Amino acid sequence: MIGSGGREHALSWKLSQSTKVDTVFTAPGNGGTLNNVSIDVNDLDGLADFAQKNNCFTVVGPEDPLAAGIVDKFNKKNLKVFGPSQKAAQLESSKIWAKDFMKRNDIPTARFEIFENAQKAIEYVKSLDYNVVVKADGLAAGKGVIVCNSNDEAISAIQTILVKKTFGDAGNRIIIEERIDGIEASYIALSDGDVAIPMASSQDHKRIFDNDEGPNTGGMGAYSPTPIIDDSLAKIIQEQIIEKTIHAMKAEGILFKGFLYAGIMIRDGKPFVLEYNVRMGDPECQPITMRMDFDLFDYFVASVDGNLSSLPPALWKSQSAVCVVLASKGYPESYSKNDEITGFDSVPDGAMVFHAGTKKSDGKIFSNGGRVMGVTALGDTLNSAIKNAYAASEKISWSHKFNRKDIGQKGLSYL
Repeated sequence: MIGSGGREHALSWKLSQSTKVDTVFTAPGNGGTLNNVSIDVNDLDGLADFAQKNNCFTVVGPEDPLAAGIVDKFNKKNLKVFGPSQKAAQLESSKIWAKDFMKRNDIPTARFEIFENAQKAIEYVKSLDYNVVVKADGLAAGKGVIVCNSNDEAISAIQTILVKKTFGDAGNRIIIEERIDGIEASYIALSDGDVAIPMASSQDHKRIFDNDEGPNTGGMGAYSPTPIIDDSLAKIIQEQIIEKTIHAMKAEGILFKGFLYAGIMIRDGKPFVLEYNVRMGDPECQPITMRMDFDLFDYFVASVDGNLSSLPPALWKSQSAVCVVLASKGYPESYSKNDEITGFDSVPDGAMVFHAGTKKSDGKIFSNGGRVMGVTALGDTLNSAIKNAYAASEKISWSHKFNRKDIGQKGLSYL
């Protein structure tokens, strides 16, 4: 397992339950993962060498190595690796490539324009009579999207990305797109290039503060399933977005293998693609894996081998699952590290603590990132899953702990 976040811990945990898996190594891993291997996620040669020497089937968690072409490198060495090729990863690594792809294949998304000149972008914004979202073209760890409530905010966003270069080269070009107001949800499918098996629906909470206030983050919590995507809407998303994407990619000579994640905005009952990711969402992964009632390893192998259609439908526990992200105060800006974390022994049975920004030293766990861990729990209803996740979260403590108090409430209010 390549990666060090909560997503990777959750996937490692699920894969370790397979009778076909002897050992799960995690590179580089974190304070909660087992069998950590100190190889950086971007050291593609080092990762390939380790996989070769240890006869590994490799799962790529984060987007950076996918964008850098790790799957292509492994394939050349005849190593089994789960994830999309570098060309397929463009759906995430270049928002402009993805928007152009959606436009030419008639996949529903917001209208947009592309700019690399700040002045022209500002003039364009001044000509509009609707609010916009300004996006950096490249990878920016989930933070390169600025939702604007006015022209002034849009102009400030343009200057942040194109002039101040807050996101570096990822912001050499920007997209300015119409802001579609509605309800946001996550729809993730597992593909082998021909078919796509839907995962359980989920909803992420991206803003740092309660009631979706403050700056965007990598995600402050998630729950699954979400009532926002009912069966009829799921069918529309599956057919008009997910399958259309997979088939259009194939028609353009690109087989999409791996997780395809569509960030969906629902307006008046119609889904629009806000963005694609080419890997499992984080923190959506944590509640989704908690609800899996199948051998995930079988599905990963079938994705790589191109025979997902031969597997039975993915089965899901009927319970709800909620993940509350515990972060370091100050995230997503500056925050402290190296705080000792305690209380793990008090977490109730049935709740899982998936580590992210943690490290282990002398048998103790210390904070080592902005999003430190995700506490995830099941419940017979969404309400009970929320209560269980928060009860477990309260057992964990460190001096700069911070978390949202309203994860899952969107689902309850929708119900």
